[in-house]
Amino acid sequence: MSLICDLQAKDFEMQTDVLIIGGGLSGLSLADQLNRADVDFHVVEARDRLGGRILTKTTVKGSYDLGPAWFWHGQPRIAALIDRFGLKRFEQHYKGALSFEDEAGRVERGRGFASMQGSWRLEGGLQNLVQALAATLPEARVSLDAALVELFEEDTGLKATFADGSAIHAKQVVLALPPRVVAETVRFYPALPEPTHLAMSNVATWMAGQAKAVAIYETPFWRAEGLSGDAMSRFGPMVEIHDASPADGRSGALFGFIGVPPSARQDLGALRQQILIQLARLFGPEAAEPAQLLIKDWAFDPFAATPEDQKPLFAHPGYGMPDAMTDLMDGRVIFAGTETAQHFGGYLEGALEAAENALDRLQALNAIEPAG
Repeated sequence: MSLICDLQAKDFEMQTDVLIIGGGLSGLSLADQLNRADVDFHVVEARDRLGGRILTKTTVKGSYDLGPAWFWHGQPRIAALIDRFGLKRFEQHYKGALSFEDEAGRVERGRGFASMQGSWRLEGGLQNLVQALAATLPEARVSLDAALVELFEEDTGLKATFADGSAIHAKQVVLALPPRVVAETVRFYPALPEPTHLAMSNVATWMAGQAKAVAIYETPFWRAEGLSGDAMSRFGPMVEIHDASPADGRSGALFGFIGVPPSARQDLGALRQQILIQLARLFGPEAAEPAQLLIKDWAFDPFAATPEDQKPLFAHPGYGMPDAMTDLMDGRVIFAGTETAQHFGGYLEGALEAAENALDRLQALNAIEPAG
């Protein structure tokens, strides 16, 4: 199904009540709720696909998440969506011995607490959740390949203009994007107050500085050897590794967070070789010969990261909605990315929480009836 409304016609201008910028989980969730409430809306995504930082690569051996991969107990919103669409979840594999590399690359084995024990993954990858939400939306209300560049305040609303010269007029605009990306790429007329721009710039984009690798194998051979697939390393290039095999276990995969700074991982060929050498150290020579090695470097994705995001995060940031980012342009501009969620900021649940908060704000401004 094509979810593309062509905004590239010369001098094309559209009108809508609620314009959602960003077709990731937050934007799609909000669009789904507005659609069920019979509210006029339009979703615009800068990429050529929906999902935002959710990115699932499907091969003949299975589907593998190169963005977020996990969710947890105690996250009711994503649990409700999975149940609603009849999707299937499965527990992250963790049984077996853990592996650890010290500063010299020496490998140790042990049994203990697996860091992702108790987490869940979605059968077929998180793309299935994105596709399920997208399928609820009318095709004419979703546009791809349109990057927002300007927001103008008008007498009765806002005018959004895009990199291709197209424009959309709206009563409200919901920015379901990382605030720092908005600060870096979108011009506002009149200009936003300096405290607002500073607040946006100071919100670290979750996951933006990371690079992730997935090595795909014929079987999860490490399980037969008593290994869990979990590994921690102080040597690298991957600092944390987990079993990423599909639910049926017929093929295997190892997923790793790359700890090398973005400035030192631009030579993809050298990085791939270092990853294979590390996998062989940790899991034996068979690990050095995957059927496929997938790498996604989010630090160089212009729709997910700015140069500031290339600085490493050493802890989960304290997220939420800064006061300076509320009631912008007479309440017509609302932020709804996962970084603005108070309780689950940065997580998939946070994206859904942010969409819920945006809906509450729209209801307060427009007396929108809650979705049934």
